[in-house]
Amino acid sequence: MDSMGEVQVPKNAYYGAQTVRAVENFPISGWRLPPALIRAMGWVKYACGVANRDIGWLGKATKNPLDAVRIQALLDAAREVADGKFDDQFPIDVFQTGSGTSSNMNCNEVIANRAIELIGGDRFSEKKQIHPNDHVNMCQSTNDTFPTAIHVAVGCEIKNRLLPALQRFHEVLASKAKQWEKIIKIGRTHLMDATPLTLGQEFGGFARQIELAMGRAERALQAILELPVGGTAVGSGINSHPEFGRRVAAEIGRQTGIAFVEAVDHFEANANRDGLVECHGQLKAVATTLFNVTNNIRWLGSGPRCGFFEVILPSRQPGSSNMPGKVNPVLCESMMQLTARVIGNDTVISLSGATGGQFQLNIMMPVMGQTTLESIHLLSNGIDAFIEFCADGLEANTAQCEAAVEQSLSMVTSLNPLIGYDMASKLAKEAFASGKTIRELCEEKQILPDDVLNRALDPYSMTVPQPELPS
Repeated sequence: MDSMGEVQVPKNAYYGAQTVRAVENFPISGWRLPPALIRAMGWVKYACGVANRDIGWLGKATKNPLDAVRIQALLDAAREVADGKFDDQFPIDVFQTGSGTSSNMNCNEVIANRAIELIGGDRFSEKKQIHPNDHVNMCQSTNDTFPTAIHVAVGCEIKNRLLPALQRFHEVLASKAKQWEKIIKIGRTHLMDATPLTLGQEFGGFARQIELAMGRAERALQAILELPVGGTAVGSGINSHPEFGRRVAAEIGRQTGIAFVEAVDHFEANANRDGLVECHGQLKAVATTLFNVTNNIRWLGSGPRCGFFEVILPSRQPGSSNMPGKVNPVLCESMMQLTARVIGNDTVISLSGATGGQFQLNIMMPVMGQTTLESIHLLSNGIDAFIEFCADGLEANTAQCEAAVEQSLSMVTSLNPLIGYDMASKLAKEAFASGKTIRELCEEKQILPDDVLNRALDPYSMTVPQPELPS
């Protein structure tokens, strides 16, 4: 029974009539809210309960005031939701009412009914000893608590999953860079031969990309630290205590270890999800970096006989159903696909942020929450898998790296200060036409004295800036 009448609720369910109605109304995708968001809703309800207990409202400001035992039961039930014990009690589709009201009421019902059970009551009784609206939802509206839960879920996933994964990836790449700092190889620009560098320098560049990606993930977290809770329906804070938002944000911060704060302006915080758009924009940049790094590793491992094959990728599985012995760069390809998905997800977030917020509420929040958390999930799991099954096991093919250096026509670049660009260009064209190396052609034509030529064509000297002009 709810305000609209009777409805059939499964006998083992902890949710109630409003959840059942939402399940019936939205048979859309079969995608439920991500577990991280469900658990964040539990944390938000717990923090709200703590604030209402400490302010004193739960014990006196309702038609049915709660005693200490029932307050504690409410808090314990919310903690159980936060701990993931009731994930299966959240059956509503992601594509539901745009504020997330259905899921907020789902959460209120589960916590209220579980709390009643904890005190030995009958959770199926129409007279609720602990009420989903009056008690669990006290001082709240979906319009401020659901976006708060999204921010909390996103913040926790970035802090606890994405940032540690990026840190591990950076450490692996930096270690490879150090290990390979003396392995000379040819550079490539436009996919064409360029001047030499070391394999360590190349992987050092990859490591720096991931280090910068860590900074972007940090900024993604910073973008969602302001919490809307306390604004209630439209940002005015109607039916809430003036200290409620600050207390809730502080409690969530204590529980998560993240510096969440009450929103500076609740009208802005209720109406817009610009912070989430900014957050996902940083995640898109992280995805772009990961695509680039792993695609470069894929190219460097191409071959083994007709590609670059400068690094040897671990063999994970057969690569063809009809080409025996073929092994493919499957972890690179997996990463490239998942980062493409994240880049595409950014369009969903941008469109939802731009068009979903009219006046005092954004009505695209469930899909924004689900999409952002999906992106973090994909990035985190993808990085973990890439480290374990690819990056950790990468080996340098030293012989292959060094073999191409002497053959490169770009070796002529180091002769520019000695013979000028025009003559160096002619030598490169002639060497290509004749099949000779730059060194062989210079020796044949006696372009420079042997000692000067050998110094100029030393590939290691080309991997660092020169303090003075060669002579």
